[in-house]
Amino acid sequence: MTIEKTLTIINKLGLHARAATQLVQLANQFDAKITLVKADKQADATSVLGLMMLESHQGEEVKVVVEGNAAHEAMDAIEALIQGRFNEDE
Repeated sequence: MTIEKTLTIINKLGLHARAATQLVQLANQFDAKITLVKADKQADATSVLGLMMLESHQGEEVKVVVEGNAAHEAMDAIEALIQGRFNEDE
């Protein structure tokens, strides 16, 4: 099963090192392949460096593609993390 959803990065600092690390830790909890796509770049959600190379800033959209048995659970968790501003105090 593959599901896709476009999400907007809303935290002030974007997908920086700490936020990317949280996303990697979350992605590793699921039996699913998670990829983030922005414009012509894409990154595996288990790679901090890859995620940072996307250079996703506040207000920009990323497409999240999830494949695998836990696709729905993984997507819900990632959406909650992004909408929750990566738990940052702003």
